[in-house]
Amino acid sequence: MLELTDVVAGYGANTIVQGISFTVKQGECSVLVGPNGHGKTTLLRAISGLIKVTSGTIRFDGVDITREKAEKLVERGLIHMPQGDLVFPDMTVEENLILGAFTRSASKRAKQRITEIYEIFPRLLERRTQRARTLSGGERRMLAIGRGLMGDGKLIMIDEPSLGLAPVIVDEVYSRVRRIVDSGMTVLLVEENVTRAQSLADTIHLVENGEIVRSADDAALLDERALRETYLGVSE
Repeated sequence: MLELTDVVAGYGANTIVQGISFTVKQGECSVLVGPNGHGKTTLLRAISGLIKVTSGTIRFDGVDITREKAEKLVERGLIHMPQGDLVFPDMTVEENLILGAFTRSASKRAKQRITEIYEIFPRLLERRTQRARTLSGGERRMLAIGRGLMGDGKLIMIDEPSLGLAPVIVDEVYSRVRRIVDSGMTVLLVEENVTRAQSLADTIHLVENGEIVRSADDAALLDERALRETYLGVSE
């Protein structure tokens, strides 16, 4: 579904992503883990067309999308849910969700899709007429994810859904992400919480200094020396 080959990207003269290659298969959940500030978010921005790729190639659903603009990628079914609660505060929950179905193909299924979103996030159904500014932090995070799902994408990229949330709220958000993964949706997830990554991932990639330093097709990576050194600063 998604294939990166030697992708280099950054901001101006500052190179952050240092030649990353990996694939995400259809129907799997692939997770990028690693310390804060080591290029995971920059990589998602490069994939979704928000920043330019300096070199390398990105293929999505068999098509080279390396130079395509972000809006075109959304039409192709590549959905990026960035960090934080980027909702429209003065719009209602339902109005925010409807805006997620702005492409022609997504708008045709908007009514069906919004029903599915309410099934995944029943709290949003309860709050559907409230303005987004009145929601809790966890509810806004659910709304941001739900709005992304309204795009009816082929692959969704979620950047740190647990960021800044209390543990009990993280549990609730991740139970909903679990449902999304179990539905067969192809997911690329960025997460610093390795325990959460382990609970979801089919494939885990450890990112350090803008490079993938280790990958595994199962959660065994989390028990390996590379990850302990990266997160705990210890070596054996």
